[in-house]
Amino acid sequence: MGPKLRQYWTLTKPGVVALIAFTAVIGILLAVPGLPPLVPALAGLVGIWLAASSAAAINHLIDQRIDVVMARTAHRPLPSGQLRPRQVLAFACALAALSMTVLVLWTNVLTAVLTFASLIGYAIVYTAWLKRATPQNIVIGGLAGAAPPLLGWVAVTGEVHPHALLLLLIVFVWTPPHFWALAIFRRDDYARALIPMLPVTHGVVYTRWHVLFYTLLLTVATMLPWLTGMSGPFYLGGALVLDAVFIYYAIRLLNPPSERFAMAVFGYSIVYLMLLFAFLLIDHWLPPPA
Repeated sequence: MGPKLRQYWTLTKPGVVALIAFTAVIGILLAVPGLPPLVPALAGLVGIWLAASSAAAINHLIDQRIDVVMARTAHRPLPSGQLRPRQVLAFACALAALSMTVLVLWTNVLTAVLTFASLIGYAIVYTAWLKRATPQNIVIGGLAGAAPPLLGWVAVTGEVHPHALLLLLIVFVWTPPHFWALAIFRRDDYARALIPMLPVTHGVVYTRWHVLFYTLLLTVATMLPWLTGMSGPFYLGGALVLDAVFIYYAIRLLNPPSERFAMAVFGYSIVYLMLLFAFLLIDHWLPPPA
């Protein structure tokens, strides 16, 4: 991969988008009893991935001013001068247009509309407005980032099913403790950039308690697939173990052994979401009890 191509690849935030694509795949696979129809499944995945990549590129474009002053982001293509804003805008628009084309032609219009709404919600509503307007930015704006499993489900069924909304709810409630753990560790960066993240505006202790509160709320949300009959005992057992570990991390964060413990919480939250959705899928494919 050449240097210029590598910079465009960086714009898509491949690590973040990979997690988004994974939750979309689970939504696709959970939507039907067996294997989903191949064309809408693949088109749905590609279209959602392209839209998420477009939103990530727009995020780079809008955040270029604050990226310059944050140690975590100063090396990105725009603040480092390796790409120009016009190039990034063209790249983001091309990805968005290709995403909508794929979704309209090979899935359904509802998926395209919801995916576009999610793209605008993250790239414009969250990044350009909420991120700078309120310390509850990640809570309100998290709805757009929680949409991929719902979008995957709609891509192969053409409908918004209550079970798909449960998947969205889980990711929505997972987002604040996941992101606030990172924000605690990077609070000095956000303060320099004048971004009102919760640990900047209300302090670290206040944010740690919010991480615990949302982790407990997440535990309740993850019980809903079992309580509603969407999943069975295999998922329930896995979710209880994952939730117990997450609660341990959240409680330990109240009096952490080191400053870097917040990053350990952040890292576990990623593993947690991947395993939780994997348990949902395995449970979905297990044969029913005799």
